[in-house]
Amino acid sequence: MPDPRQLHRSSTRLLSLAMIAIGVALVVRTLVAGLRGGIAVGLVLGVLFVAAGGARLYLQARQGRGS
Repeated sequence: MPDPRQLHRSSTRLLSLAMIAIGVALVVRTLVAGLRGGIAVGLVLGVLFVAAGGARLYLQARQGRGS
């Protein structure tokens, strides 16, 4: 059975990458559909998803270097 900490790290990495992929998909879909009314909600949400996923990966990498 894998170490619980390693399992947590792996699942965090997987979910972070999924958030980034969803964010990119939202941005692409919004741009393909066309920006109506300035900044579309899909664009904002997509950028926020990418930022959140990237921040999670950054913090996990930073924590790994400290321990």
